[in-house]
Amino acid sequence: MTRRHLAALAAILALAAAGLVGAPPAAAQTLRWASQGDPQTMDPHSQNESMTNMMNGQVYETLVRRDKALNLVPGLATAWQQTGPLVWRFTLRQGVRFHDGRPLSADDVVFSVERAQAPTSQIAVYANAAGKAVAVDAQTVEFRLPAVNPIFLEHVAALWIMSRAWAVEHKVERPLDFKNKEESHASFNANGTGPYMLVSRAPGIKTAYKRNPAWWDRHEGNVQEIVFNPIANDATRLAALVSGEIDFVLDPSPRDVPRLRTTAGVKVIEGPENRVVFIGMDQGRDTLLYGKVPGDRNPFKDLRVRQALYHAVDIEAMRDKLMNGLSVPTGGVTPSPIGAHHDREVETRLPHDLDRARALLRDAGYPDGFEVTLDCPNNRYINDERICITLAGMWAKIGVKVKVNAMPRATYFPKLDKLDTSMYMLGWGGAVTDAETTLTPLLRNRGDKGVGYYNYGDVRNDTFDALAAKSSVEADPARRKELVIAALREYTRNVHVLPLHRQMIPWAARSQVDVVHRADNWLEVAWVRMR
Repeated sequence: MTRRHLAALAAILALAAAGLVGAPPAAAQTLRWASQGDPQTMDPHSQNESMTNMMNGQVYETLVRRDKALNLVPGLATAWQQTGPLVWRFTLRQGVRFHDGRPLSADDVVFSVERAQAPTSQIAVYANAAGKAVAVDAQTVEFRLPAVNPIFLEHVAALWIMSRAWAVEHKVERPLDFKNKEESHASFNANGTGPYMLVSRAPGIKTAYKRNPAWWDRHEGNVQEIVFNPIANDATRLAALVSGEIDFVLDPSPRDVPRLRTTAGVKVIEGPENRVVFIGMDQGRDTLLYGKVPGDRNPFKDLRVRQALYHAVDIEAMRDKLMNGLSVPTGGVTPSPIGAHHDREVETRLPHDLDRARALLRDAGYPDGFEVTLDCPNNRYINDERICITLAGMWAKIGVKVKVNAMPRATYFPKLDKLDTSMYMLGWGGAVTDAETTLTPLLRNRGDKGVGYYNYGDVRNDTFDALAAKSSVEADPARRKELVIAALREYTRNVHVLPLHRQMIPWAARSQVDVVHRADNWLEVAWVRMR
């Protein structure tokens, strides 16, 4: 058999394994789509991960939501006003009902905010920044803040609204503890106010939705049903799209994009994503959990070692050969350069310089390098496992032996939540371009109420932390900008993480499927039209 025949056979077998071969043709208004990964849970407050948020966002809604350009617009609230420096008042939309028929009330909003503030919630840092929610009357909610919050509305836009009565009825008053493998009724069931209703949830296999006929808003698209299948293999996802078995792929492999552009019946929709991908390192422990180091030390506590690893990364080669140009190398740690105010000192990378890297390792006492395990997801970011393998090869040139430990996101993120890592990959981003949603949850010293929750390397920099904390409550825009830049300069100067690039996001769809590409990599199905 020729290579082409073998490839075709492999694709057909893979489709059969995924349960796609032999499926009846999709109805004109059934959107069948796929991604390499699967949402973590249907509990909207448990996990703060973009695929999970996007899938839950078809069911659940927020007081303020985002339009096609990511601007904040009315959602479950029709109006809001700041009645004082520390008080915001929201008027709820009349006539909104949850999928089970119960009406939305201020009590549901108060419950949802308190639920999102629970220790098992990964959006607690945003919910706590929104302050205390108080029901003024059935249609009015007041937020009373502990301190000035310059991006208050951005935080409110992250808070999904649930039905208190439904949560009580099904004993899900608090978010499930995903990292410890807890399951609840909210793992597989949902009850929101949004455009689609959850029909079934089979983790790793299929998640299905149907249109909510009683939605308060107007569907711009015509999708009646959604069928989502996670397909881990890049070639299998591509074959399913080209054959017409599925209609849309969220994450085609960059190496396949040039071919997709010339494939009949398929189109590519491209754009930037507000997401930075970086490598984190354990800087809290005195000894690495997963490594072999002379003297049984933690080399990542030494700035020279972190600089050496940075200098050893050939980011241009990675962009050109691995990412097929679909990445933007950066020295910054915010998802968008807007968050760093385009500050040159923050955004400029350390140069690729192997001689400098080797000299730094010698000065730090590691002339022969050391060994360490790099934890990496294999179905979360574009080319995630391949990036880790490529980095391991680059670091081998300076004597650092890296074992890549790749795993599915469902296993990967709970591992990081427990700080069970010595070195790891993480991507950070979403709809918000402001630095605050990077500084406080991701970079600050680990603390209470979600501060530093995603600081999986347990980095502690008190100078940076003080600057970041001040910027979080600074009302004056000019002074706040100064604080943000000073904080980011302190952080990047100390190379607490190894920044790689900001992702470019290509989507792929059948020609008759019209979608709206957003910079937060969010597919809003209510806007999808199938012809």
